[in-house]
Amino acid sequence: MRWFTALLGVAILAAVAAVMLVLPPDDSTPSSDSSPIASPSAPAASPTPAVSAFTDPCGTFDTAVKAPYAVTGYWLIPTADHCTWRGQFRAIHQVGGDTVIRIGWGLQARQVDEEGKVLDKEGAVDNRYAPCEEDGVPCVAAAERDLAALNPGNRISWTFVYRTDEAFGPGVFRCPEVEKKIEVDDDTVFYRIIAPEDGSDDATCENLRSRGRAYHVILIAAAKEDSLTELLDLGDQFGMKVFPALPLAPRDPGQATRASERGVETLTTLTRRILQDYGNRFQGRASLGGFYQPFELQMRDMAYSGSDDPEVAAKDNPTLKVYASQHEIVQQVMPDKPILVSPYLEARKDKAFSATPREVAAGFEALARTGVGIVAPQDSRGTGKVGLFWPDERDEPVDERLRPVVGEGLDNGDAYHGSTRDYYREMAAARTRMVEQGYDVQLWANVEAFEPSGAEPCGTRTGTRGRTDKERLDRAVTQVGRYVSKVVSYMWSDFFTCAAPGTPSLAEEIARDHDRPIPVDAVRLPRDIQDGIEIRGYNIPMGTKAEIGWEGQTPRTVEVAGVNLAPPPEGTPAGMTTAWVPFDWTQVPADAWVRIRVTGPDGREAAEPLHVRISL
Repeated sequence: MRWFTALLGVAILAAVAAVMLVLPPDDSTPSSDSSPIASPSAPAASPTPAVSAFTDPCGTFDTAVKAPYAVTGYWLIPTADHCTWRGQFRAIHQVGGDTVIRIGWGLQARQVDEEGKVLDKEGAVDNRYAPCEEDGVPCVAAAERDLAALNPGNRISWTFVYRTDEAFGPGVFRCPEVEKKIEVDDDTVFYRIIAPEDGSDDATCENLRSRGRAYHVILIAAAKEDSLTELLDLGDQFGMKVFPALPLAPRDPGQATRASERGVETLTTLTRRILQDYGNRFQGRASLGGFYQPFELQMRDMAYSGSDDPEVAAKDNPTLKVYASQHEIVQQVMPDKPILVSPYLEARKDKAFSATPREVAAGFEALARTGVGIVAPQDSRGTGKVGLFWPDERDEPVDERLRPVVGEGLDNGDAYHGSTRDYYREMAAARTRMVEQGYDVQLWANVEAFEPSGAEPCGTRTGTRGRTDKERLDRAVTQVGRYVSKVVSYMWSDFFTCAAPGTPSLAEEIARDHDRPIPVDAVRLPRDIQDGIEIRGYNIPMGTKAEIGWEGQTPRTVEVAGVNLAPPPEGTPAGMTTAWVPFDWTQVPADAWVRIRVTGPDGREAAEPLHVRISL
């Protein structure tokens, strides 16, 4: 609100008055459903943050939730435009989003030339780091000069670079004689950090003077203004949680999908410095939800023991070792903030590296042992690596939009080891086992809001991926919603915001159709002496109808007789409700798959019917 302060004063009272705005009531917010007898009130929603009465250069702080949807968290790509941040938070919050996860950057080892200038991967001087000079000397050379001044035996053995749009406080430094903030001009800022080669991290300059050692220099290209402070301020204003990214580990040069164990000590030092600076500046901030581990890996059968026994530790997955080294820092510095990781699934049978649902469950357990607090696996439907289908649909043809990925002429069971629901069911069971062992870990779902390919790509950043539609996104929520405590999506920009001329974006589709029924589960549940079905999901008020049928049986339609007669199971996503319909299960043949098609009071049908089979 610095702009507002600047406007104060008698001379510009008229200008202030011109920009004051009293927000009208939100006529677009749907009225609550009338609820006949038998239905207690739904749980009260969390308080909506206060609405500002003034505009600013980026537009008004409109904090109303106008169209709450089942997906409540989104990834964001960094941007230099402050108004874009504001607009994204506002748009996400209006569809019920309460969580933002931001993409981060990676730590990279780099060569330097004879003058100490940082080189890019092609061997040319990297223009991003070339402006960093001290007294006319490139920053890396200046760092070595300053180290030698403390002890002639000191030297730099390796150079790392890191870029960010954040600005740090003094908490990132240990020894100000060799570590410093270098302001080149009004827009260009660098931080120079010195990391002992052996992985230790001295609290003062004393060890740098007492004996000569090899050091790694970390050169950070940063920002003048801190983006994280801005994001947390927006989070406070909109009542949202922000998950900034941890530094991304360097990739193994021999296998790019694996984190490099070489240099992990330097990654740990950088992580520690940044987290301690966060602790100094942001401890106690309600909007700081946790931290995102951005190094992506495949969810599969992998081991992590954390053992000190070399023979046991040799079996640990290299990437999980790197994870654990970073996660330990978070637990030491900010133990109340969980770490979120979002691995991908690979279910295609023709891939040698694919994994079955049970192998993925083993991977979940290994991740929990590294200190991860939230596992939000990508459902991988957007890449075509997993399909959305039910057990009784294994013999049906693969979705047409997935055929470019798996090939023509295949059934679901031929193409995939299992469906999205199969994988999340096994991971939910794995989570239960880990909680019983004392691990505090949650299971979220990251539903991908794109298609493997399409005629409507969203821009150069998205490659060949095309936009999807709300119907397909609803289907994904139906598949995962029973097993997770939250549904998030990669990513808001650009997959939710892009659109061909004259067509609505996915975000606009959600806003228009947010209250369509989305059932996620159905269980047999009698009430008093009457048999019935409890349907769990979103937007299932009184007046909703359930069409129930199975093979060889003409479907029958039953109206919901009560909603929220009992709360949803513990740990289900916010916004989940329950609806009960009377139904005599004794008429269903043993092992028959029952299809339950849900239609709202206004005639809108859920995108996906439930397929259930209940042992009688």
